[in-house]
Amino acid sequence: MTMENKVERSWFNDVMVPCYNPMEIIPVRGEGARVWDQADKEYIDFAGGIAVSCLGHCHPAMVSALTEQANKIWHLSNVMTNEPALRLAKKLTEVSFAEKVFFANSGAEANEAALKLARRWAVDTHGEEKSEIIAFKQGFHGRTFFTVTVGGQAAYSDGFGPKPGDVTHLPYNDVEALEAHISSERTCAIMMEPLQGEGGIISPTPEFVEAVRTLCDKHNVLLILDEVQTGNGRTGDFYAYQGLGITPDILSTAKSLGGGFPVGAMLTTTELSKHMKVGTHGSTYGGNPLACAVAEAVVDVVSQPDVLAGVKEREALFREGLTRINNKYPIFSEVRGKGLLLGAALNEEWQGRARDVLVAAGNEGLMVLVAGANVVRFTPSLVISKEEIEEGLARLEKAIASLV
Repeated sequence: MTMENKVERSWFNDVMVPCYNPMEIIPVRGEGARVWDQADKEYIDFAGGIAVSCLGHCHPAMVSALTEQANKIWHLSNVMTNEPALRLAKKLTEVSFAEKVFFANSGAEANEAALKLARRWAVDTHGEEKSEIIAFKQGFHGRTFFTVTVGGQAAYSDGFGPKPGDVTHLPYNDVEALEAHISSERTCAIMMEPLQGEGGIISPTPEFVEAVRTLCDKHNVLLILDEVQTGNGRTGDFYAYQGLGITPDILSTAKSLGGGFPVGAMLTTTELSKHMKVGTHGSTYGGNPLACAVAEAVVDVVSQPDVLAGVKEREALFREGLTRINNKYPIFSEVRGKGLLLGAALNEEWQGRARDVLVAAGNEGLMVLVAGANVVRFTPSLVISKEEIEEGLARLEKAIASLV
């Protein structure tokens, strides 16, 4: 590439719709848990593309699967099925409660399919009056108009005119509020994250989780678990519900399912799937052979017991390291989350400065995330080496030292 044609960050302002405010660096290559920018500066990746790059960058199994499939067939549409989609669907049923799978391209699309299935079930079995979706404040379920409305953050859904109706938001972890509101006649489904990601890395209490499932059963309400961020090994179980002692009726998954290749899926039971007949829902790219081949490779690796056990070991390393840093530079009030979906909440003195930490970390060669203005979020590769964790934490300490 000649200097005249070198891509620059300023191009973003010229040609991109300003929905984002990206950092000044432009990464150009990655390997494992490391990324290099245009100037060949190296970064350790604790962000993982927002819980997407579960096997790091350019994992050999993923590269091999993509390359092999790219030399076979790329696209068919769902007028015909394909081998990678069928193999992947079979494997997803083997690692979960599910018996049936619908493929999409993203978490938002998977959630849209889940919500449409729930509404269709209610209409078929109870009538249109049983249409309410209960979701939770500070939740996040995607950016389509339906899913962003179900998500409990008005900042994302306001300003677009009338919203889809029959959506109610209740406080997360508030059993009494849920008991007081849920209705056998009115409520169709509860949609919840088994650990709130965008809302600040908030874990559910065991009492709340049990109550949600019990109340769904009592009132003939479907439980939809949004595992877009928590799924595919992120919490140390293949799906987070497996560590919570409950089973959903419908589950959505995406993000790390493709390890960086766009793919999503809705998982459900045979009985519920009967309400989605030919033409009820669809997707041009859903079940694409390329995406499914890569996702199959991801599932094969992540479902290995040693990989899942390793997530829990790496969580302990992060917690120990963050505690050491905080003992020296006390800016965090607590470390939240599970597995490798962790959030360091800033204390009262540091409120609103999560992005300052993100920028300072970038200057030290470390990529992190935020979850709101007050939480620094870590969602690295599930197979990041212990040495890279220690090195990344050392860079984080330098970043914090530069701010104190």
